[in-house]
Amino acid sequence: MSTHLQVINFSLTYFQNCYAFLCFLLVLSTCKLNAQDSTFAQGVIVSAHPLASQIGIQILKNGGNAFDAAVAVEFALAVCYPIAGNIGGGGLLVYRKANGEVGMLDYREKAPALASRDMYVGNDKSVKGHFSVGVPGTVAGMCELHAKFGTLPLADLIAPAQKLAAQGVPLTAREAKRLTKEQDTIRKYNTYTPCLLHPAGKWQTGDTLHLKDLAYTLAQIQERGREGFYKGIIAEKIVREMQKRGGLISFTDLETYRPTWRSPLVGKYKGHRIITVGTPSAGGLILLQCLQMLELGKFELGKYGFQSPKSIQALTEVERLAYADRAMYAGDADFYPVPYHNLLQKSYLRRRIADFSWEKAKPSQEVKAGSFLPTDSEETTHYSIVDKWGNALSATTTLNDAYGSRVMVEGAGFLLNDEMDDFSAQVGKPNKYGLTGTEANAIQPFKRPLSSMTPTIVERAGKLLLIVGTPGGSTIPTSVLQTILNVIEYKLPLRQAVQSLRFHHQWLPDAIQTEPAPRTLPAQTIQTLEKKGYKFMTRPETIGRVEAILALPAGKYQGASDDRGDDTVAGW
Repeated sequence: MSTHLQVINFSLTYFQNCYAFLCFLLVLSTCKLNAQDSTFAQGVIVSAHPLASQIGIQILKNGGNAFDAAVAVEFALAVCYPIAGNIGGGGLLVYRKANGEVGMLDYREKAPALASRDMYVGNDKSVKGHFSVGVPGTVAGMCELHAKFGTLPLADLIAPAQKLAAQGVPLTAREAKRLTKEQDTIRKYNTYTPCLLHPAGKWQTGDTLHLKDLAYTLAQIQERGREGFYKGIIAEKIVREMQKRGGLISFTDLETYRPTWRSPLVGKYKGHRIITVGTPSAGGLILLQCLQMLELGKFELGKYGFQSPKSIQALTEVERLAYADRAMYAGDADFYPVPYHNLLQKSYLRRRIADFSWEKAKPSQEVKAGSFLPTDSEETTHYSIVDKWGNALSATTTLNDAYGSRVMVEGAGFLLNDEMDDFSAQVGKPNKYGLTGTEANAIQPFKRPLSSMTPTIVERAGKLLLIVGTPGGSTIPTSVLQTILNVIEYKLPLRQAVQSLRFHHQWLPDAIQTEPAPRTLPAQTIQTLEKKGYKFMTRPETIGRVEAILALPAGKYQGASDDRGDDTVAGW
C-alpha cells in the first residue's frame, strides 16, 4: 500500500489511544506531500482535518456522490474541528454537476426576529456572547442538499461524525494550542463547564476532547432530520441557552429558518468560466471584479512574473477598488437591491481601472465606490470535493470568529456563531475584520449578514478545471483570487499555487497586508513599492488555508491542502 493511501485508510477506532494518535501524526507529517502529489480517478476530498477528509472518502467508496460526501464532511468537521466546523453556524456552497449544471446553496445564518438596526450602538456585544448569535443554518443546509442530490440515507452520512463524537477526538498540536488560548474566554461566556474547558486549564497534543452531548445532538438529527435540530429537545436547549444571558433566538426563529437555492455569479477571465457565490456574500463579486479589471486593464501578469513588484501593484489596485465597492453596495439581496449587473459591466470596470498609474500608489482616501446611473435591470473552514462521475462541490462554512460566540449550548455540545458582527453592526464603523459597511448591510430581522466566503469552481473549454476556497474572513476573496491566478497566469503546480505566500489589500486600512516570516515578500519588492507610496503591515497570523482540486487530463484529479493548518488531501 502506498504511503499516501495509508493516511486515508486508518479506521476511526485507530485513534482511541494516545500512542496510536501520535503514530498517526508521524505518518501524516511524512505523507502529506505525497498525497498532494498523487493523482486520483475515483474522487478527491480536501478539508481542514484529516478525519473529515477520511470520512468523506469512505462515503465515496460506499457508493455516495460528492453531495453525500459533503454532508458527511460538514458534520465531521463539527466534531473534529470545533474552531470553525459547526452545526451552530452556516455557510455557502457552489456546485457543478457532471453534466455541467451549476448552482448555489445559501445556508447562511439569519438575524433573529427581535434584532434591530441599532442593537449594538454603544456596546461591543456583536463579537462574543449570547447577544452576538444569529439563527444557525448548517443543519438545514445539509438536509436540503441531501434532499436534492443525496443518494445514501442521511442517517448513514451523519453516522461517522456521531460515532466520532461518542468516542472522543484527539487534539493535534495546533488544536491544543488554540483551545488552550481560549480557556478564559470560553469560561467567561458560559454559565456551566463545557467540554472545551480543561480541568487544569491547558490542553496537550493527543488529549481527547470528549463530546458526548454533541453525539446526542447528532443522533437526534440522524433520527429526525432537520426537525431533530430546529424542533424538539435540541431547539429547547438552544432557546434555553439564549434565555440565560439575553440572546434573541426564539422557537419561531428556529422553526422558520430555511436555506435558499440561488443562481451563482458567473464571470469570465481569459477564456475561463468562473462560477462563484453571490448574495449574501461579497466574495464572489470581489473576485469577479478583480479578474475582469485585470483583463480589461490588459495587465500581463504572466510576463511580469510571479509576485514581482508589478504583479503585486496591479493586484493591490484592483483589490482596493473592489473592496471600496463592497463597502458601499454589498448586502443581502433579499433586503437590498445589490446592483450586480452594474458592478460587473465592462464599461463600469474600465472606468474604475482607467486612472491606474505605475508611477505611484493612489491613497485609499482618494478611492471611493464607483457611481453609475440606476437601471431597471477570519474564522471559517472550507472543503472541496470531486467524485468519480465528475460532480464538483466547493463549500465554505463558518462560526465567524474562532470558536464563534464562545457560547456552547448546554446539554447539546456545540458552539454557536457570532455572525451578527458580520452586519454593519454600527453603520460606517469597521467590524472585527476592519471592514466598513453602509445601509446595504445594516441589521434587519431575518436578514443574512454580508459574508466574504468565496467558494469557487473554474471551467476551461467547458470542462472542470479547478475547485477552490479558503477560510480567512476579509482575506478570503484575495486568497482565492491569487490561487486562481497562480494556476492560470503563473502556471504553478497546484501544491505551489496553494502553499505560496499571500498578501491582501481591502481598501481600508490602506496597507498591503503580508504574512509573518518565513512567508514574507522579498525585501527588494517591498522597497520598490514603498518608493511608490505603498504601505505594508505584517499580520500576526498567516492568510487563509486554501483547499483546492485540479482536474487533469484523462479523468484524473489532484488535490492540494494548505500547510498553514492540519488540512489534508484524501483520494482514491
